[in-house]
Amino acid sequence: MQATVLIPAYNEEATIARVVQVALEAGFPVVVADDGSLDRTAEEAERARARVVRLPANRGKGGAVAEGLKAVETPFVILLDADLLGLAPHHLKALLSPVARGEAEMAVGFFQGGRLATDLAMRLTPFLSGQRALRTGDLKGVPGLERARYDLELLLTRHAQRRGWRVRYLPLFGVSQVMKEEKRGLLKGFLHRLRMYGELLRYPFKGG
Repeated sequence: MQATVLIPAYNEEATIARVVQVALEAGFPVVVADDGSLDRTAEEAERARARVVRLPANRGKGGAVAEGLKAVETPFVILLDADLLGLAPHHLKALLSPVARGEAEMAVGFFQGGRLATDLAMRLTPFLSGQRALRTGDLKGVPGLERARYDLELLLTRHAQRRGWRVRYLPLFGVSQVMKEEKRGLLKGFLHRLRMYGELLRYPFKGG
């Protein structure tokens, strides 16, 4: 098998099983890095037949990816968010294809034709997409990976630019994700989003 699907997840018990199932249907082994979830994310992932790496405390998305990578034994890795809607096996195969064929060092999937809110966000900031494929060794070699939180995608984008990677952006037709306000309620979701935007705005002033 060429690639492993790696899914960092924090409190995603409602959607994780379906994302795992799609990845397995596509023929890929799946590793779920449970980032100190307080719900049944790990149990639901295991029930869906994913290999689960449990972090004892929340370390952020980059920390979860770094820990999950220790369980990846394939030359390529596909990163997926745990809250995707409308995902199908052909999306994963299309995402991996340009990297596996040597046409790009990283492929980034952006939402299209799914839900208006997520489609619009992807049009404005496709480089923030969490759906990516790249060589496992390349991902392991990204400095600061284990310390990244909401800014993981910016870290990967900046690293790719510095290294002169060829990056292919691919539309994922019909795919979207659950909004934070839907998962946590309007107020908690809004506050969570503000924290995320604050971290993204601080990113240009980080070292590295």
